[in-house]
Amino acid sequence: MNNRTDIDPYAKLNRFPFRFFPFNLLRKLIILVRTLYKISIGHVNRSVRMQLMLTFAICLLAGSLTYGISSKLFGEMRREAVIDYKYGIERIDSEARSLVSELSFLQKQREQPNSESSGGRPEFFEDHVNRMNDQKFKVLITDLEGRVVFRSQNAAETNVEIHNVIGNAMNARTDQDYGRKEFSSFYPVNYLGQKSYLIVSGIPEPHITYQRGESPLSLLSAVAVFILLFYFITQKKMRHIEELAGGLRIIATGNLDYRVVERSQDELGSLARDLNFMVEDLQKRIEEERRSERLKRELITNVSHDLRTPLTLIMGYLRLLHDKGYETPEQASGYISIAYHKSEKLKLLIDDLFEYTKLSNRDEPLYREGVAINELLDQLLEEFVTPAEEQQLTIIRTIPKEKLLVRIDVDKMIRVFENLLGNSLKYSLKPGAITVSLRHDYRYVTLQVSNQAELLSDDALHQLFDRFYRVDASRSSNTGGSGLGLAIAKSIVESHEGAIWAEQSGGQIHFFVKLKLV
Repeated sequence: MNNRTDIDPYAKLNRFPFRFFPFNLLRKLIILVRTLYKISIGHVNRSVRMQLMLTFAICLLAGSLTYGISSKLFGEMRREAVIDYKYGIERIDSEARSLVSELSFLQKQREQPNSESSGGRPEFFEDHVNRMNDQKFKVLITDLEGRVVFRSQNAAETNVEIHNVIGNAMNARTDQDYGRKEFSSFYPVNYLGQKSYLIVSGIPEPHITYQRGESPLSLLSAVAVFILLFYFITQKKMRHIEELAGGLRIIATGNLDYRVVERSQDELGSLARDLNFMVEDLQKRIEEERRSERLKRELITNVSHDLRTPLTLIMGYLRLLHDKGYETPEQASGYISIAYHKSEKLKLLIDDLFEYTKLSNRDEPLYREGVAINELLDQLLEEFVTPAEEQQLTIIRTIPKEKLLVRIDVDKMIRVFENLLGNSLKYSLKPGAITVSLRHDYRYVTLQVSNQAELLSDDALHQLFDRFYRVDASRSSNTGGSGLGLAIAKSIVESHEGAIWAEQSGGQIHFFVKLKLV
C-alpha cells in the first residue's frame, strides 16, 4: 500500500467516490493545486533569487504581524485620554436625518387628496422639534435664498447665509482638532410643497475617549523578528556558500582529489557541479601534461638510443676502414656496405622524426583533393601482393565497386595505408592472411585491416599509436622500424578530422581508419 502511494501521489484521492459532479470537480481542483504547488516548489528550488524573494516576503509578513501585535500590546499600555466631539456631531446628524424622514412622510401625506393633514403642519413634526429644544438643538427651515420659513422656539434667525452653513458642516467633518463650537447639519428637503433646506445646529456634547499611544518597542520588535527570521532561514544557504568557499581554498592548495558536495538544484548547486567539473578537467590536464612530459623524456631517450646504435656501427666500420682493419678488399667492401645500410636506416629515422614533429605541430599544410578511396586502395594493394606472397601471406580484399569520394592529401594518406599494411606483413603469423575491407554509411567510410598476430595486453594495444612505441621491449631495429610509423599515421588521420584505432578479437588484430565522405 505504501509503495502504491509513493508511485501514485493521488492514490488517497482515488479511494473516495469522486464520481458525482461536485466531488469530481473538487478532486480536479485539489490535483490542480498540488500540481501548481509542485511546479512552484520546483522553480523555487532551482533559483536562489526566488528563494531570497520568498524569504524576504515571509520575513516581511512576520515583521508586519509582530508590529501589529506589539503595537496593540505596547500601545494599550500608553493609552491617552482625549476629548472627542465626533459622537456629538453624529447625534446632531442623526436628529437631522430623522427630521428629513418626517418631512418626507409629510410631503407624501400632502400629495394624497383625502389626507386629513393636507391643510397644515402635522403636530408630530412640531413635537419632535420641541423635544429637540430640550436638547438645545436649533432647527431652521429656509428657502433656497436663505430666508427662514420655519424655526424652533430657541432660534431667532430670520435669514441664513447658506454657503457659511455648508462650509461649517464640511469643516466639522474633516477637522481633526475640532473644538467646542457650534455645528450645523445641512440637508435639502421639500417643505409645504417648496424646495427648502433643513438646518439643525447645536454644540456637540464632548465625550472622553482613550487613544492608543505609539511605542518605539513596536518597530524595534518588528525589525528584530525580521532580522532573526531572515538569519535563521538563510543560515543553511550561508553554510553552503561557506562550504563552497572552504572547498575552493582546499583545491587552491593543490588537492585536486577534493570534491565539494552538491546540496541543491539551484545556482549554488550548479556552482558546485561546475567547480567539481573544473577540478576534474584541471586534474586531467595536469595528468596529461605529466604524461606529455614523461613521453618527452622517453622521446629523448628513445631518439638517443635509436640514433646512437646505427651511428656507433657506422663509426666502428669507418674506423676499421680507416685503420686498415680488414684482410681482403672483399671484407672492406662488406664493411662499406654495412655502413651505408646503417646510414640509410639513420636517414629514415631522422626523416620520420622530422615528419612526425611537423604533423604533431600542424606545421605542414595539407593538399586535399577529391579521391575515390576504393580505387586508391585497390591500386595500393596490388603493390603489396608480391611482398605478401613472398612471406606466405594472402591478401583478402572486400572493397565495394561504387565510388566513395573523400577529400584527402593523397600522398600522406598513402603513407597511412602503407604503414598499416607494412605492419600487417611484418607481424602476421606465417602462413596466414591479411583481410582488407571497406564499408561506409551515409557520412563516413571505414577501412579495416586485420591479420593473425600474437595477442597484446590492453596497455600495449592502447600504446600502439604512441611515438617510439614498439611491441618488442628490446627495441631491436631488426624486428621493428623507427617506432614512429603508427604515430605518424595517427597524426595524419587526425589532421584529416578522422579517427584511427586498434582492436583485437579471435586471435586477430584489427586496425580501423574512419574518414568523412564528400
